Amino acid sequence: MSFGAPSWLFALALVPAALGAYAASRARAKRYAVRFPAVSTLLLVGGEAPAWRRHVPTALALAALAALVLAIARPQTTVAVPIERASIMLVTDHSRSMLAEDVQPTRLVAAQRAARTFVDELPGAVRVGVAAYSETVDAVQTPSTDHAAALRVIDAQVADGATATGDALQVAFDALRQDRRNGRRPPAAIVLLSDGATTAGRDPLAVARAAGQLKIPVHTVALGTNEGTVPGPAGAPVPVAPDPQTLAEISRLSGGRAFTAGDEERLSSIYKSLGSQLGTRRERREITAGFAVGGLVLLLGAGAASLRSAGRLP
Repeated sequence: MSFGAPSWLFALALVPAALGAYAASRARAKRYAVRFPAVSTLLLVGGEAPAWRRHVPTALALAALAALVLAIARPQTTVAVPIERASIMLVTDHSRSMLAEDVQPTRLVAAQRAARTFVDELPGAVRVGVAAYSETVDAVQTPSTDHAAALRVIDAQVADGATATGDALQVAFDALRQDRRNGRRPPAAIVLLSDGATTAGRDPLAVARAAGQLKIPVHTVALGTNEGTVPGPAGAPVPVAPDPQTLAEISRLSGGRAFTAGDEERLSSIYKSLGSQLGTRRERREITAGFAVGGLVLLLGAGAASLRSAGRLP
């Protein structure tokens, strides 16, 4: 929590000062108390009130003072607000290396499940598109609020072919660059998931630089472990280790963030976090009214308690 007028917080020093004055007045009252021999008899007849009850009005009054001082200082809190006009492109790799089972049940199935988690975290007004690729970009869904259409592209992927990451990034970049609403380009981002080095097509780093210049960050997820293999032509296992270094460089050049995922749980967590972050923005909101109302309620409570217990205000 932050404050719009923090200098008023110095007024909170009035609370301990008032508490000290109250304690001093109570001590002075005890000093000049007059003893009556019949007090014990009166207590038996009338009953003795708990000692803490006489302090309730003062405690409520001090709490009211603190709440009202905080209200004057204009307290603010940061909340997540859905972004209504954002556009996001998911770039998903379904090359042959996605058959590897080091991420259970396979890299591709784990990626498809994680993509669903990602889309589920997005507000309905956020526009989502997909570019699915292996040796070419073979399926494209331009940004749309029809999230189901994006998920159909993701679910239809079959692992096969080489890895043309640069070509897929270019398609996603072009889709976002040309995306206009009321003549203006909305906030945009690309989420790229791949499990291997680029083996076909253009250089992805050149596309990342262009995306960075237009403030379109590319958030990358390197999927898999160094133990991943797929069957080779003769049946022998072929290593298919991920390439997190290149993906991290893509993120750096474009102003995005880089992640690595070695299992389905980690991948799902990354996608869920990205979906929440890209679908919302942080906004400060003033909560002065809550403190002001609370202070007034406490003040009324102090007055009522004082009249009930002593017939006077504290």
